[in-house]
Amino acid sequence: MAITLPSPASPLKIGTRGSPLALAQAYQTRSMLMAAFDLPEDAFEIVVIKTIADKVLDRALKEIGGKGLFTKEIEEAMLDGRIDIAVHSTKDMGVEQPEGLVLDTFLPREDFRDAFISHKFEGLAQVAEGAVVGTSSLRRRAQLLNRRPDLKVVEFRGNVQKRMEKLGNGVADATFLAMAGLNRLDMADVARATIEPEEMLPAVAQGAIGIERRTDDAQAAHLMEALHDKQTGEQMAAERAFLAALDGSCETPIGGLAQHEGGNIWLRGEILRPDGSESITGEDRAPIEDAAEMGWALGKKLREQAGEGFFDWIDD
Repeated sequence: MAITLPSPASPLKIGTRGSPLALAQAYQTRSMLMAAFDLPEDAFEIVVIKTIADKVLDRALKEIGGKGLFTKEIEEAMLDGRIDIAVHSTKDMGVEQPEGLVLDTFLPREDFRDAFISHKFEGLAQVAEGAVVGTSSLRRRAQLLNRRPDLKVVEFRGNVQKRMEKLGNGVADATFLAMAGLNRLDMADVARATIEPEEMLPAVAQGAIGIERRTDDAQAAHLMEALHDKQTGEQMAAERAFLAALDGSCETPIGGLAQHEGGNIWLRGEILRPDGSESITGEDRAPIEDAAEMGWALGKKLREQAGEGFFDWIDD
């Protein structure tokens, strides 16, 4: 069956959140599609959709509750036919897609590391005792308190620009952002230091853009095949299987990173109690074709070590 390409008369509708970073990722996807299929810009339409995480900014993510905080409304728009594909930060994605949708396209992975940002300190090791660190990430919060229980961690939500504004206003002495996001926004210079995975494992899938589509959309499947990065997909297979075995989400303190070593995948994982009082780590290696099975097995192993209630939040 011949596949009809998008055109100005019938553009491909690309769904995204409205933050500057989300839009940058959507524009990157559009540019790659334009180049791959020699199409004009107006063969695509960027459709901005607000998610609950964008609408409720005065509460911590754990207080809003439920999975899909960054994706639910976008996925509903795709199922309704209002958009054709959705561009996501894969670290925000649940491990299971709604029936009728599939996440099987990943763009080449950006820098997976966290960036340390501060107007007062050069790096995490130099942060003064009792200093205030802002973050909305439960993973970063737990990792910080596990390694530096002397620090005070405060809620720090908003897009990259908003967080930088809060830092400038003295709401916190330091914060962390994904290096990938800063690179995509041409803001890499605001990072005082990068955090190596040996010091703090990143979020599962950090730095990877994932593109979701309807399973029965032949046009989108054809277009996405040209964009998919095989190596990133192999890393995502391991990391997302690890997350799935832990029943994890962006509301759970989990770090994970898969890297290629020749014909093998090396996976490192960490789970933490939300208050940072305990950390359990593990790692494994397996042939690339066994990446998902290895990720699942490592996740189950750490879950068994943790026992029931490990991720339960105990309020201060």
